[in-house]
Amino acid sequence: MGFEELLGNDRLKDELRQSLRSGHGAHFYMISGPEGSGKRTLARLLAQALMCEGPEPGCGRCEGCRKVRDGVHPDFITVDDPEHKTVAVKLVRDARDDVYIRPNEGRRKIYLFPQELGLPGQNALLKILEEPPAYAVFLLITDNEERLLPTVRSRCRVLKMSPLSEDLLRRELGRRVPDAGREAIDAAIARSGGYLGQAERLLEGSNGLAQQTLDFVEAFGRRDAMGLVRVLVPMEKMKRDVLIPILDQWAQILQEALACRAGGRAISEQARALATARSSKDLLEAIGHLKKCVGYAQSNVSCAAICGYLQWALR
Repeated sequence: MGFEELLGNDRLKDELRQSLRSGHGAHFYMISGPEGSGKRTLARLLAQALMCEGPEPGCGRCEGCRKVRDGVHPDFITVDDPEHKTVAVKLVRDARDDVYIRPNEGRRKIYLFPQELGLPGQNALLKILEEPPAYAVFLLITDNEERLLPTVRSRCRVLKMSPLSEDLLRRELGRRVPDAGREAIDAAIARSGGYLGQAERLLEGSNGLAQQTLDFVEAFGRRDAMGLVRVLVPMEKMKRDVLIPILDQWAQILQEALACRAGGRAISEQARALATARSSKDLLEAIGHLKKCVGYAQSNVSCAAICGYLQWALR
């Protein structure tokens, strides 16, 4: 019935199948869970099931399912504001006005809100949630239900994402990130809270280290002051928006190494090497210096001054 693409969450999928078969679907669904828990996947699959023209909701083969899957269904509308942290209230009001225009070709008109709504946006949405047209469905994605007004939560059906089993995560990560070793996969699982998206990003991040990061790890691990100078001097000419992510990456690896020394699992081999080469005190002090420098960069201190400071602080 079309929900098989979503891993795990068997009870949730069974409940949705049963409600859709019986025609007792809701007008407003709130899909809740941490980042990387599969919320967007569930939203798309639910929209497919609601738009399905086949004998069973979510057949995946009919025109309605295909158009939702390909992102071209005229009655499946995404309301977001990528340039801002929350959706502008004007966009919510525009969607509220649009909902009274009947669907173009489907039986329903579905509005997906994949981004957090501020209080003005929630209040604007609330007016239509009280008495929506019979064909209207709203899908709201959130990382934290408590950010939503009680009056909004009370009008929705909550779909809460669940963590996956270790066996399922290990099998799927092995398929998606085939170059990752077992130790790295085990560490990613331990740090992900059981959510596939988070674990996959952790593994991909460990495989995408900047060359400056690799050189920094080698020099810092060997206590090579001149090696650090050779890494940092060319970075003095960087722009701040290039320098900041590199310093953040250095701090993350040091934090991972520190956690490893405390008995945790490290994803990257670089972090495991630093955990062996440097003491917890060394790592903690270096993390402090790097975070301070990120703050300096965000406050428009020159990259040359920051790199000069790090040559002295990390020696």
